[in-house]
Amino acid sequence: MSSELGTSENPRKWRFTWEAQSHIPTLRLFLFDQGTKPCIQCKNLKVVLNFERSLLLVSWFEEETEISFRVPVPRVLVDIESPISFRAMEDHIEVKLVLLLPVDHHIVSNFNSILNMSEATSQLFSMDSDIKSLSSRGGVHFYCKSCSTNLTKKPLSSFAEMPSINWREVADNWFGACCCSFGGISEKLVARYANSYSCGEESCLLDATSVILCKDDLVGFEFPDRDGDQNYESEPDCTEDDSINEDMQDAGGNHGRCVCPTVKKEKMSDLSGKLNSLHIQKEPFVDIPGYEIIEKEITVPSLVGMVPVSYFSENVASAPGCCADNRIHVLNHDKEVCMPDTSKISKEQKVTKASEVLANKKSFLNGFLGNIFMARSYNLSKDVEWIKFACPQCSSLLGAYPCADGYAPLDGGVRLFKCYISTCLPVCESGDLFRKYTLERMFTSQLLESAKDELSFRTVVRDLRTKSPVLQIVLLNPNSWCCTGYCLGTEDTVDPVANINLFPAIKVLFSDCSYRTESQIRMIEEWVTKNQADEVYMLDHLISELIVSLEAAMDMYPPSYTFLQGLPLSSLPR
Repeated sequence: MSSELGTSENPRKWRFTWEAQSHIPTLRLFLFDQGTKPCIQCKNLKVVLNFERSLLLVSWFEEETEISFRVPVPRVLVDIESPISFRAMEDHIEVKLVLLLPVDHHIVSNFNSILNMSEATSQLFSMDSDIKSLSSRGGVHFYCKSCSTNLTKKPLSSFAEMPSINWREVADNWFGACCCSFGGISEKLVARYANSYSCGEESCLLDATSVILCKDDLVGFEFPDRDGDQNYESEPDCTEDDSINEDMQDAGGNHGRCVCPTVKKEKMSDLSGKLNSLHIQKEPFVDIPGYEIIEKEITVPSLVGMVPVSYFSENVASAPGCCADNRIHVLNHDKEVCMPDTSKISKEQKVTKASEVLANKKSFLNGFLGNIFMARSYNLSKDVEWIKFACPQCSSLLGAYPCADGYAPLDGGVRLFKCYISTCLPVCESGDLFRKYTLERMFTSQLLESAKDELSFRTVVRDLRTKSPVLQIVLLNPNSWCCTGYCLGTEDTVDPVANINLFPAIKVLFSDCSYRTESQIRMIEEWVTKNQADEVYMLDHLISELIVSLEAAMDMYPPSYTFLQGLPLSSLPR
């Protein structure tokens, strides 16, 4: 093959994209550039596989000039005994290789793991893995991924999964399934739980896409002063309202125990140790987050809604049966724990202020402060406004925090998106626990989860503030594998070619609705209704960045493959 190519025939203008589908033992290659029509110009097309060097050699004659280049082959199990299939199309060259096993076969996955290729075959993000990795560090600072600015005053060492904040549903799970009546106790507990919930200092909550930090743990940030309700940070003691205590004492006989609210701020590591060391005997009460169980002079500190349910009832005795020996057994997520029968509570007792939720806490009762990276309709409230949170140094978006009725942040916590922060310096290096988090991968993870839960492959992304549709997404293939790059010339055949890997991705159709007219917006709304499309809400900055990524990924394919049914075809990494 000729090693001298003119400028117009420089092979690096030719782009390659390898693509494989889940469960299909075929690897397909697209070769294309901007000005060549292979079906007309590529005469005597030849494709040869150099298995030892993981290269594909492509050549043809164009006006009596031989054009040739090399294409690196990804790490896959190719069946070298099967013939290579190739053809010249209108705007690209297509090549197909037969594989011994599909790229997502478990044998291939184990092979990749042995070769330390976990980056190429990584699974969706794991909450347990994040918490364990962060906790094992002993202390973690968070940094802006754009400019490496330190965001936290001191290292954080207490990490826990963000608990469910749909308190009404939690109360139903705790009390609604039993045959005995609890009167107004459930509502009182729910109200006290909501009123005592806040983000504590020196602790960090995590959800799938964000870390939630107390505003006082952040460096150099100022928030609006709180107005209105002065009880936002009040610390009521057991004597402020004895209605719950009396109810529980009446229900439990003469055991001398009471349940009372507390908002003491304690490190979660210290608190979990105290809870694990506690042994309660003789008809224990359910340990409700936001309350403390008192017997004699022993007090169990409250978790203030910050620790998952698995921390509770660690050593609480359980007994089989229901409503036996005047005790009621309630499923507390992980275990069954028992409570004294409260069916004897007088119906004439009046609902006291214990069942009243403070105005700035009502948003908790319907889950309005849940996942804000990709919110659902039940996460939204017209009374809660989400404010963008930017880096003080470079002004890059870092996350958001809720604001309502003069409270900012409403719950004292700021959500930092994992794709915009780092856990160490230098950022995105091997020690950075969030280095794999990108906006595209986080969106893909949430999109796949939503498609699984809602049984819908059509999604409309709305602006979190205006509620207008901004982006349409149709999920075509959730299990695609691909890689892309530029072809190599033949002038350097001595130096080894760098290995390339296939990366998991999804293939989607999308439509940018940012600049649609009112009539076009109405058509989109009709499309949503007709197709029962899933609806999600995101910050406008996130949507704009996603659209840029989707448009850039269209370059991976030749023009004839970039549109389907009138919508642009693209892909996103997963």
